[in-house]
Amino acid sequence: MHAAGTTLGLGVVVLAFATGHGWYALLWPVIAYGFAWTGHFMIEGNKPATFGHPFWSFISDFKMLGLMMTGRLADRMGQKPTAK
Repeated sequence: MHAAGTTLGLGVVVLAFATGHGWYALLWPVIAYGFAWTGHFMIEGNKPATFGHPFWSFISDFKMLGLMMTGRLADRMGQKPTAK
């Protein structure tokens, strides 16, 4: 959910400026955090770090997305990577 929300949020920002509608870029937090919070509350059943540590939560979303895209997230979490 984090990866989907962050990726879609970034896509909205890029598309907003590419089409000359920069104000639409303000939708990125609604999209990104909407996906992430849905994952936390409805799937994992826990409280997002955003409420207590908004800066670290924001930075960590991008770090986690980078680790996912490079296939290093499982190692970072101490898990065996799944077969591709």
